[in-house]
Amino acid sequence: MSGNRQPLRVAILEAERILAGAGVPSPRVDAELLAAHVLGVERLKLAMVPLVDPPVVDAIGRLVAQRAKRVPLQHLTGCAAMGAITVAVGPGVFVPRPETELLLAFGLASVEGKRNPVVVDLCTGSGALALAMANARPDATVHAVELDAAALAWARRNADYRAAAGDTPIHLHAGDVADADLLSDMDGRADLVLCNPPYVPVGTVVPPEVGEHDPFRAVFAGTDGLTVIRTVVACAARLLKPGGHLAIEHDDTHAEAVPALLAARSVLTDVEDHTDLAGRPRFATARRV
Repeated sequence: MSGNRQPLRVAILEAERILAGAGVPSPRVDAELLAAHVLGVERLKLAMVPLVDPPVVDAIGRLVAQRAKRVPLQHLTGCAAMGAITVAVGPGVFVPRPETELLLAFGLASVEGKRNPVVVDLCTGSGALALAMANARPDATVHAVELDAAALAWARRNADYRAAAGDTPIHLHAGDVADADLLSDMDGRADLVLCNPPYVPVGTVVPPEVGEHDPFRAVFAGTDGLTVIRTVVACAARLLKPGGHLAIEHDDTHAEAVPALLAARSVLTDVEDHTDLAGRPRFATARRV
């Protein structure tokens, strides 16, 4: 077999060519990540594997063919990163995006210096935000809420895995942010409420990875994209303790609409909107007076 070994570099170049032809936004990165997944090494260590056997090339090729059909990269590798952890993802749950790291960073900064903070993650999906918070702040009590049964199953799987790895267990709740009694026993107790809700206006053209693979109701929220966010603002205003912070991710068309929803609540102050790394409006924050 060793005589038939092939340069990994050639396999990655071919993968990049195929993915670029299929319109994948980051063909080189995806090619390298798929190769790293097959080899079981970190992407940055691919240079340490100059030659690979034909079965490895074939395995990379099969994954590349799926990615070229715009199956999400994270469905092929089975995981997505958030903070210092990775969570399992696949069909039936929204794939966490890199821009949500900014929501996590804001949340961590807002509870810095607070002992034993109480954190609530609404619309938790895979549990990525809640679990990343619990990993970074072992002293925190983290509650996570999800309506969809399939997503909740992914969140439970991830929560069990992180607890087994030694993280402080989170509290998972099956519930609807539109329910006025959701977590009613926690009214006025949360130091931080985070939410990455469905927020894309129905009818918006989205990439195939989103439109064909993310659950519809984890992405879209009414004609203006604000259907869920309106209920999140009301829920968060009720849950926050005085001085507690709220951060909600939103569509890049919501730079004025979401801050306006926050400012309309007399109990919320310090309303700000924040951009992502590409300079697009991405999340809004406020503080309970």
